[in-house]
Amino acid sequence: MSSDDEIDLGGTMFQEPAGYFPPEPVAKYIEHTLLSGQTIELRLVGHNPLWGHHLWNGSQAVSKYLQQHGESEVRNKNVLELGAGAGLPSLVAAIIGAQKVVVTDYPDGDLISNIEHNIASCALLPDPTSIISASGYLWGYPADSLLSKLSPLSPAPDYEEPLGFDLLILADLLFNHSEHAALVSTIRSTLKRTSKSKVLVFFTPYRPWLLEKDMAFFKLAVDAGFEVEKIWEEVLDTVMFENDPGDELLRRTVFGYKLRWTEGSLQNQ
Repeated sequence: MSSDDEIDLGGTMFQEPAGYFPPEPVAKYIEHTLLSGQTIELRLVGHNPLWGHHLWNGSQAVSKYLQQHGESEVRNKNVLELGAGAGLPSLVAAIIGAQKVVVTDYPDGDLISNIEHNIASCALLPDPTSIISASGYLWGYPADSLLSKLSPLSPAPDYEEPLGFDLLILADLLFNHSEHAALVSTIRSTLKRTSKSKVLVFFTPYRPWLLEKDMAFFKLAVDAGFEVEKIWEEVLDTVMFENDPGDELLRRTVFGYKLRWTEGSLQNQ
């Protein structure tokens, strides 16, 4: 064969056979029933390294808490959710009367567009749906883009109103031990500095042997000027991940805590 001869490979030599790569994970839809009996359909992204493809225990439990205490905790309040996943607690807050809800998660296109889909497709949201919006946000970074979503009071009061959200929601985020400091930093920069402002932190210790590290978050919160109160403990019928190791009772228990500014923090602002 001369060097000028052409070899016809048919374009297949470097082509993987059909089925060589696993199929892209597809989104799935689940139905969540509210205490009122009404239902919300949620779309969950396909498998995601940021764990947004699950509806977590903490998310469902804090949503139940919000429905039980909506008048005092949510109505006419500005609400921010961190690490929202599908955004169930935020949707519930908007449905039961929040003034403004900002739903955030890691700035991944699939995660944020999925939250936007769940907002747009939620038939229970009041009009206008502009009271709730989704935004990408990295914990610990400047929060100006989140605070800018809060509308100034009109007409302006004769006193200076502290800027910030009345209620923050953190559902099943404490397993990110390396991010505790960043979470606390974001709480400090976004929570309105008033005695009525609150942070709801709900979680299940999915890795029971690391519960002490989960709980270390609250020590950081105390050191940062917050008081911590336990407000919830619910034992579920089943575990979320059947084949995981560790104490089964802990793996099907949801704990809930409320953070508030200490009096000293407010005086020293």
